[in-house]
Amino acid sequence: MKEVRIKIKNDKSIWLKLLEWSKSFKYVAAFLPQQTEQYPFGAFPKCIAVGNQKLNLSAPYFKSLEEYLTDNPTHKLYGYLGYDLKNELENLKSKNESYIDWLPMQFFKAECIIEFHQGDILIKSEFAQRFKEQIEKSIEKDIDPQYHGSLVGKLKSWTSRDEYINTVKKLKNHIEEGDIYEINYCINFSVDVKDLDPFHVFNELCNNSPAPFGSFLKLDHQYIISASPERFIKLKDSKIISQPIKGTAKRGTSKNEDEFLKKQLFESEKERAENMMIVDLVRNDLAKSSESGSVKVDEIFSIYSFQQVHQMISTISSKKKKEIHPVKVIENAFPMGSMTGAPKIRAMQLIEDYENSKRNVFSGSIGYFNGLNEFDFNVLIRSIYYDEKLKKLNYEVGSAITYDADPEAEYDECLLKAKAIERTLKL
Repeated sequence: MKEVRIKIKNDKSIWLKLLEWSKSFKYVAAFLPQQTEQYPFGAFPKCIAVGNQKLNLSAPYFKSLEEYLTDNPTHKLYGYLGYDLKNELENLKSKNESYIDWLPMQFFKAECIIEFHQGDILIKSEFAQRFKEQIEKSIEKDIDPQYHGSLVGKLKSWTSRDEYINTVKKLKNHIEEGDIYEINYCINFSVDVKDLDPFHVFNELCNNSPAPFGSFLKLDHQYIISASPERFIKLKDSKIISQPIKGTAKRGTSKNEDEFLKKQLFESEKERAENMMIVDLVRNDLAKSSESGSVKVDEIFSIYSFQQVHQMISTISSKKKKEIHPVKVIENAFPMGSMTGAPKIRAMQLIEDYENSKRNVFSGSIGYFNGLNEFDFNVLIRSIYYDEKLKKLNYEVGSAITYDADPEAEYDECLLKAKAIERTLKL
């Protein structure tokens, strides 16, 4: 790809103007990382990627993606991995009702990538000069920076509070019987939409819930709008990195209360047990792709503060075996343990039994390949899923259920995680 730069002022409206410019493309990926200070191993790059060429992938999807990247090792790809890819990895099924149907995996080849840097933007494309002229014209245009809201119908909760509490009690019985140690149980919310600009919704969600892996995908008429705080897996310079989140606390209304809640989260035996179980699971997943003895825990039980919540995050890293294909690294760790539970396969079986909607892309991943040997993927939580043609929108939230879980408190945690989405959509 060729590269050209455009000098810019530190003007937030330029981001919105270039999002507006990207609307004419069939496929768009936008990353808006925030609250990245001291975040281990960095966050997504701030960028917008556009294209009109989607990859023709088919089942088995991981194998199809592996073959494409092997044949095209310099291509820059953007897309998602759906949770239900689990069915091609293990003897599992997804029979629950689907509110919006999604393909298991979709990626597109970037024709132009706009990277945002301090004082300029970098345009990467085979036709960089042509795109530079288009982008300069877009920057000169006036645009309304205000978000005027969306017309949405009445929110439907697929699981009532009482149903949630009864289900958690049943899941705790499975834990007591030794079926599982932990399970991530999630609930779905949906709404019919009369009018919505997903590009502005993305910007507003990032304002309401800034996060290191804030991301947006337009794939024809379907959109994923995410304020994810969690990294699933990254590969760079043969180093594999995974950073599971397990452990949540609300923010305080004063500095003293906030510090107290952080300390309480850090010292919580329940939250530490949740986190440790997933750390062990991730270590095992990474070991499948890594040189012997290279898997290590870089940090454990670290507390990071976001606008809505405090989170307990651990970091696990390793060195990739030379003979392992980069796509196989993702396949060996998918789906992420923080969204399943442990043991992973039995937890996924029980998720199918007790949840009442198909997860589809929720608890999957958005990310990119910077050529064959570098990638980065988030965990699709704190996200909105929208089908423009069907005028349907949904989001899901969940929490980890362990032996010590209090059903009422877990339900309240789910609602806490949905606050930024509801504020953005004015529900």
